[in-house]
Amino acid sequence: MTVNAVKVKKDERVAPQSGALRGRDIVCFSHDWTGDPLSKTHLMRVLARDNRILWVNALPNRMPTAAAKDVSRIARKLRSFAEPVREVEKNIFVLNPLVIPAYGNDAVVSLNRKLLVRQIRRSMRRLGFENVVNMAFNPAAGLVAGNLGETELIYYCVDEYTAFTGVAAGLKELEEELFRKADIVIVSAEKLLESKAKFNSETHLIRHGTDWRHFRKAVDGKLELPADVADLPQPIIGFHGLIADWVDLELVKKIAGHFSQGSVVLVGKHTIETEGQIAELRSVANVHILGRKPYSELPAYCAAFDVAINPFVINELTLAANPLKVREYLAAGLPVVSTDIPEVRVLADVLVGETHAKFIEKIEEALAHPKPRAAVSDAIRAESWEAKVDELRKIIEERS
Repeated sequence: MTVNAVKVKKDERVAPQSGALRGRDIVCFSHDWTGDPLSKTHLMRVLARDNRILWVNALPNRMPTAAAKDVSRIARKLRSFAEPVREVEKNIFVLNPLVIPAYGNDAVVSLNRKLLVRQIRRSMRRLGFENVVNMAFNPAAGLVAGNLGETELIYYCVDEYTAFTGVAAGLKELEEELFRKADIVIVSAEKLLESKAKFNSETHLIRHGTDWRHFRKAVDGKLELPADVADLPQPIIGFHGLIADWVDLELVKKIAGHFSQGSVVLVGKHTIETEGQIAELRSVANVHILGRKPYSELPAYCAAFDVAINPFVINELTLAANPLKVREYLAAGLPVVSTDIPEVRVLADVLVGETHAKFIEKIEEALAHPKPRAAVSDAIRAESWEAKVDELRKIIEERS
């Protein structure tokens, strides 16, 4: 349903309710709705049960290159700008904004601000949004923070964004402005709490949840294994997620060499920066690079894995990361081995390998002494997205 068809009347809106973040209109700045479901997606789906959401598709955080993937993405963005706002799920409306991917020039920043404010305010009017909460997951939302007539501003920071490769000039300053303007800042990792609290005294830690019921399907033994993994030699050492430059593909290659009688399976799309290493990995006989799969199919792939891995390089970006995939692996009942990321150390059923050699040793240990899958899954059941929204509501209520 498009926004022109919506023209929401007052009696059709979400009814006001008692308590924080209920019966409200929320403008959410996040990644593209059509991308893989991330923490933002899960949180907004829970909030949409009691609120209406205007989901603003991704504002660029990095400078585009001349690479074919970037050119194609820009073309898609330009085409999508002409599309009307549409209701993609109950109470979730998606806006495709037009933004110039540069923030280091005052004139461009001013133009971007005017463009965005005009686009978002127009959509808010057509949807009949009132008493708006601005919930930003994207640091580039600092462009318009405080300019939308919002009554509350929440910055939900889940990454060390300025540590990403190719980050746009000026993004650091925009994000710092967003930190300072926010009524509440939420971070998803202890390292982020340590580094961001200096900008805003109302900075709070809420670690990620998991879509437990979805991934629990991998434990029940009722899923048909996908054809591209069903007959692979075991053990199957699996990974799902974006294959970017924070994934240690040299470690993946060593794992494949050590477990040469088994299979290494990578599920997910890869970025421009990893194309060379991906091409090299394709030549390794027991490495299977399967590309992006629908979210609905991930439990079936997890059911095929004997052990799941989180092979992140160790750098400024990953030390502040809270890898969502690790909780998804656990919800699927899998033995998990990770590099030494602080946020995985709070999870009892994750084995940590501090070096490549120790990582491989931990895979051997996980294969030799697996815990019952149902027990591993049950241990993370309480870490639901509903529970995380409850944590957010409690923080808001205690502040008011």
